[in-house]
Amino acid sequence: MIQERELTLRALLTGLLLGAALTPCNVYAGLKIGWSFNMSIIALLVGFGFWRTLSATRGTPEWTRKESNISQTTASSAASIISGGLVAPIPAHALITGDPMTVGPMMAWVFAVSFLGIWVAWYLRPMLVVRSALRFPAGMATLETLDDIFGHGREAIRRIVVLAAAGALSASAKAINDFVFALPRWSPSALWVKFTFTLEPSLLLVGFGGIIGLRVGLSLLAGAVVAWAGLAPWLLEVGWIVVPETDAGSLFGPLVEWLLWPGVALMVGASLTSFAIQLGRALQSRAGSTRTPASEATLSWRWPPVAGFALATVLTVMLQVLLFDISLWLAILAVPFAVLLATVAARVVGDTGIPPIGAIGKVSQLGFGVLAPGQAIANLMPANVAGGAAGQCADLLNDFRTGHGIGASPDRQVIAQCLGVLTGSVIGVLVYLALIPDPALLLTETWPAPAVATWKAVAETLAVGWSAVPQGAGPAMLIGTLVGMFIAIAEGVLPPARRRCLPSAVALGLAFVIPASISIMMCLGAVLVALLARWRPAWATRYAIAASAGLIAGESLTGVFSALLSMVH
Repeated sequence: MIQERELTLRALLTGLLLGAALTPCNVYAGLKIGWSFNMSIIALLVGFGFWRTLSATRGTPEWTRKESNISQTTASSAASIISGGLVAPIPAHALITGDPMTVGPMMAWVFAVSFLGIWVAWYLRPMLVVRSALRFPAGMATLETLDDIFGHGREAIRRIVVLAAAGALSASAKAINDFVFALPRWSPSALWVKFTFTLEPSLLLVGFGGIIGLRVGLSLLAGAVVAWAGLAPWLLEVGWIVVPETDAGSLFGPLVEWLLWPGVALMVGASLTSFAIQLGRALQSRAGSTRTPASEATLSWRWPPVAGFALATVLTVMLQVLLFDISLWLAILAVPFAVLLATVAARVVGDTGIPPIGAIGKVSQLGFGVLAPGQAIANLMPANVAGGAAGQCADLLNDFRTGHGIGASPDRQVIAQCLGVLTGSVIGVLVYLALIPDPALLLTETWPAPAVATWKAVAETLAVGWSAVPQGAGPAMLIGTLVGMFIAIAEGVLPPARRRCLPSAVALGLAFVIPASISIMMCLGAVLVALLARWRPAWATRYAIAASAGLIAGESLTGVFSALLSMVH
């Protein structure tokens, strides 16, 4: 019996190249809207299309399912590198201290916290993937796509064509805007421009809207109306925000310094309440047992995982002490804290498919804020260890679920994940520094960086108390927290049919931190895909995700290229 090819050089190189190409998309999107996109399915489609075409035209060996799995594991781990803090705690640290990290230390830090998450996932795999009934929806979606494209090759090619066409359209629009002439931003009046109500010429935002769905899109629009059409004019009227009368442009900068507080409170209240509900259910549930295949009875590795975990521990502790002057005992404590919270996050991801990285970060910050009161960096960077480990742990467990479905080797997937993390650390840091050469560019209308605003606000509040909160924002924070908690509790108790009628608490809070123009365009994308699903459901099911992903990739890659050209000049 001939063994199917798996950890081949071409599979690794394909995954590394795709990861290097897709990582900038998530860095760009993370700085724009604070969200990222799972790149597993894009990597599957592109890798399959390339090697299937080459096999048909040049007679190269057939591209196998297991090679596809290795390729997507490598690419997705590289693209998910932003969970290592690249678009949240690291920029927040630069804004708080005024001392941005340099290239080498930043790469080492992002790699170390992500590397820790890989080994946490390795030890959780037997319990959560092999023996548990947890579904891991993102991993199952990748597995279903894998089965689909190998069963219907022509359908995969059609999806790739749609993805490429959408990418070309989005890239062309961005190139025209950056290199030829600025595309117009339409607004009803100059007054609306002040409050960021414009139509943003961004197909990337339309693409993200197509992925997030109608409920989240409408929630973003509702939050924008409350924040930027309701609270923003009132803040100017009562004098809590004062701007020069001669300022005729957007007032995003001064307004967001106040609006981020109720927005962050709403997101934190909802995330922590939902996290507590999901944790309670996970503790009460009894994991179903599945029969372990003979190939899973023993693993070929015994000592390397122990050495890998030990190396990750030493790296994270050493870098906390050397780079951020964290106390040794606190740096050591960050590791078991990260393991505990990554384990909880893995259960949540297995149930819902949604990694609660934001909630994990806030829990970590609160915990370290209690252990090291009055120290912003001491509650920021150790919490980054927990958030980064949880992000990579969730990504690899989804990949493990896909691999388990086709009988792939977990050992080889870990190798692919490690190489992907290494590639993502290098590419992600270089792209981030190309886009944000000066931290002063953050928290502006161009780069709202909502995740940065959230981590920074929590760190400062824990360090200096309520004096960090601007005038009048305290009651607004209380209201935001209560609204977020109410929505999260309602989501936990209502049946699914009624749950869809609730707004998304995270989207409502996010709309307070980003310009209204971004919320409008993302809502537009969600509405367009919803209408398409109503009129042409078969087409929407087959091609909507591919088209949306193409719009995201085209604009983000062109935006990164534009930033690199600006640096050269």
